[in-house]
Amino acid sequence: MGFSFQLYSSRDVASQEAFLARLAELGYTQVEGYGGVYGDADGFAKALRANGLTMPSGHFGIDDLRSNFDGVMALADTLGIKHVIIPFLADDARPADTAGWQAFAAELAEIGAKVTAAGKTFSWHNHAFEFEALPDGNYPMEVILEAAPSIGWEADLGWVARAGIDPAPLVEKYADRLTAVHVKDIAKEGHGLDEDGWSDVGEGVMDWAGLITQIRAQAPKAILVAEQDKPNDADRFAAVSMKNLKDI
Repeated sequence: MGFSFQLYSSRDVASQEAFLARLAELGYTQVEGYGGVYGDADGFAKALRANGLTMPSGHFGIDDLRSNFDGVMALADTLGIKHVIIPFLADDARPADTAGWQAFAAELAEIGAKVTAAGKTFSWHNHAFEFEALPDGNYPMEVILEAAPSIGWEADLGWVARAGIDPAPLVEKYADRLTAVHVKDIAKEGHGLDEDGWSDVGEGVMDWAGLITQIRAQAPKAILVAEQDKPNDADRFAAVSMKNLKDI
């Protein structure tokens, strides 16, 4: 199983297309797309092919899927994206209670049915807010997964840990729902102060050796995607993370 790289982590490089060559050199076999690389889909697809990379998964905003579904599917087809993932929900759009999240999950299920009909999978990507308890004690992420059993989950385990939750039991509980996992690390105390408290994979406090072993055993088809939300050096993050991932 190769490793993927979320291109949001390299959003500050001079050229994302040029950076693909560096990722391939380091040993990444896949990348995960986001809005910043979709402007010239034909050109980016050509650059991927030139560097022997694929883009099996991509992030798309929920508003784009609501208002321009056919356009999103066409873009995904151009880039070879098979896994369509919604990455975020703005603060002012987040439900305040379980009933609200259940209603939102019903909409996700409807979108997911259309994505599935188009020959792709559909998943939700979490941040920390999905693991902040609602008034009745439920977590929004679990409400989504239970109320919309047909959709998948791209588990960002760094954000799960940031929320104070042990990721391992969630991986076990929802292994059959995991389409992808963001491999992200939390910096050791006193480190990563200019990177929002994140670190290169394998340099932080998370047990990625144990988690990857677990994921490969329980969810072997899940794509493993290296990501850092605010690296001050994308090349260093990509290189150090891949070295540590190879060691794992």
